[in-house]
Amino acid sequence: MSILNLSTKLVINRDFIDSPNLCDRLPKEDLTRIGEATWEGYSRDLSSRSKWMKRMEAAMDLALQIQQPKNFPWPGSANVVFPLVTISALQFSARSYGNIIQGTDVVRYRVIGDDTSGDTQDRADRISKHMSWQVLEEDSSWEEQHDRLLINLAIVGANFVKTYFSPTLGHNVSELVMARDLVLDYYAKSVEAAARKTHVVPLYRNEIYERVMSDIFQDVRDEPWFNAPAAAVAPQPSARQDIRQGLSPPPSDEDTPFRSLEQHRLLDLDGDGYAEPYIVTIEETSKAVLRIVARFDREEAIERTLSKKILRIRPTEYFTKYSFIPAPDGGIYDVGFGILLGPLNESVNTGINQLLDSGTMQNSMGGFLGRGAKIRGGQYTMAPWEWKRVDSTGDDLRKNMVPYPERQPSVVMFQLLGLLIEYTDRIAGTTDQMVGMNPGQNTPAETSRNTMEQGMQVYSMIFKRVWRSMKEEFKKLHILNATYLPGRKRFGAGESYITQEDYRGNPDMVVPVADPNVTSVAMRFFQANAVRTAAMQVPGYSLPDVEKNFLRALRVEGIDKLYPGADKVPPLPNPKAAVEQLKLQGKQMELDNEKQMFIITLQSNRRKVLAEIALLEAQAISLMAGIQDDQAATRIKAFDTVIASMKTHAETLGLQAQQMSGEKDGKGKSDGGGVPGMEGQPGNAPALPAPSGMAGGAEGAMGGGNVPGGG
Repeated sequence: MSILNLSTKLVINRDFIDSPNLCDRLPKEDLTRIGEATWEGYSRDLSSRSKWMKRMEAAMDLALQIQQPKNFPWPGSANVVFPLVTISALQFSARSYGNIIQGTDVVRYRVIGDDTSGDTQDRADRISKHMSWQVLEEDSSWEEQHDRLLINLAIVGANFVKTYFSPTLGHNVSELVMARDLVLDYYAKSVEAAARKTHVVPLYRNEIYERVMSDIFQDVRDEPWFNAPAAAVAPQPSARQDIRQGLSPPPSDEDTPFRSLEQHRLLDLDGDGYAEPYIVTIEETSKAVLRIVARFDREEAIERTLSKKILRIRPTEYFTKYSFIPAPDGGIYDVGFGILLGPLNESVNTGINQLLDSGTMQNSMGGFLGRGAKIRGGQYTMAPWEWKRVDSTGDDLRKNMVPYPERQPSVVMFQLLGLLIEYTDRIAGTTDQMVGMNPGQNTPAETSRNTMEQGMQVYSMIFKRVWRSMKEEFKKLHILNATYLPGRKRFGAGESYITQEDYRGNPDMVVPVADPNVTSVAMRFFQANAVRTAAMQVPGYSLPDVEKNFLRALRVEGIDKLYPGADKVPPLPNPKAAVEQLKLQGKQMELDNEKQMFIITLQSNRRKVLAEIALLEAQAISLMAGIQDDQAATRIKAFDTVIASMKTHAETLGLQAQQMSGEKDGKGKSDGGGVPGMEGQPGNAPALPAPSGMAGGAEGAMGGGNVPGGG
């Protein structure tokens, strides 16, 4: 921190803290001094990490297998980049991504202590659900950026996440910042303790214009640097990145972005001798100050003495560092596989290329020509089915052509190459078993499992560091929610809601859902299954929580619907009672079948009786047509007696069948037994037609079986 001796002293109050830009409160001379100090601090920090930058660039070249120009031992010699760093980075990313970001549950709020009422747990569940929704749904780029973070972290060793509330988007944002774009003093103790943190941010002309019109940046529209094309000289990291992507840096034009330096630093703007935390944004080439804003959000962040002087200010921290392997030299930029394995990878590249060049020499034709060989000078190429004309005889030609001595590729070098690759795999944890290869048919299962567990130790310690960093990131999001969240807000597709009051608790209780000690799907399943087995044997476990933990280990979606809990579903029946119930149901089915057969028999008999009645009536009608009237009356009376008896029998059969089946019509009579032609005439056959000279039918004329006028 340098003493700037500014001419203007500002007063720190509520209006000062809430101001979107403090540049209009300072004269141009003070802004020039601040811009110069900001650029000098950035240059000093950039110089302190120059060696790390070279190692980082070399590591990135190895990971992306960038081939550098090579002309030794001859132009076009072998130039293989062996993918040791690439394999290591991909293996770490594949194992960490699925274990750290598990489905839709990413954030968890812990409950510590007694919670007899359950209110604390309900609040914790709301926070967990809301923050998981924030990072996966509201901030749509969060998961993608953390996926990129994990693979880049394995190569470079350090990355940063910038967490802040975006007024434009209206929600919290977690932005990935590559290590090359956040310039710190290499020997700073930590991100929080660093006196300066400079975030290199490219800004297009329109973006600067929009922020000027929004009073976020001071008005620089008339400045010469703003009205001229941006600087054409790209910094070294960007140029190398273009080479990796197969691009050539484009020439500068009106669409080339400016490079702004957003520096989180300390300045003494009130002149009391204590430097307060601010964010100063300048344009790199002109060093023009675009914005100055306080890096503390509330007056409560200011601790004062009894005399109301500032004692300490707790700054708002925006950056969270993700660490791979801590730098052994104490630097703030940590070590990744790209830096750690770089020298070994280079040695493997050299060995492979030498073996390939040796094979090229062995497969090529070349040697010495004596003076007796009468051949035109220059190089000769050989092709199949081709003959060259020479002026020498065959014998002279054979005597004057001496090929190079035969030298096979070195077996010792090949063995040394295998040794280098083996130890590289040990460091990176990418041995055969760790990348999914079969260890052998005769390898015991327990031996294979123990080998895998030991091999995962390297990844376990890295997972814990990533888990710790993610916890700090979620803590920052929790604090932002406590500040910017509305009083009550609905989120998601359902009826879920969250209140600002929910976030008034301790942000240290927010942690990732991922278990830092579990580094594989198989390990998570074994752990959950072991707990489930113990819960079945030892009393005292919360069985619903144990079952849900087991389902989460299986990565089952919709757990609350699949397993709502034992108290929310009816209990299972007693097995013995269920067996007896099945027996009773079987017996009941047998009785029902016998009853149904009896009903069918009754109905069949009734149909036969009705058919016989119809036959008798038909015979009676035929008889009446061929005899005298007095004789017809006697015969009809006999037929009527028989028919009446049969009708009574049919009605009895119909009533029995109806009572057995449990069905009755509105009058309690049979419906005709389903016999065609019987509908509408329950229990009665059609009336007989009256013979010649009679007024009505058989029953109507006989009056219940008697001939009119008969005795």
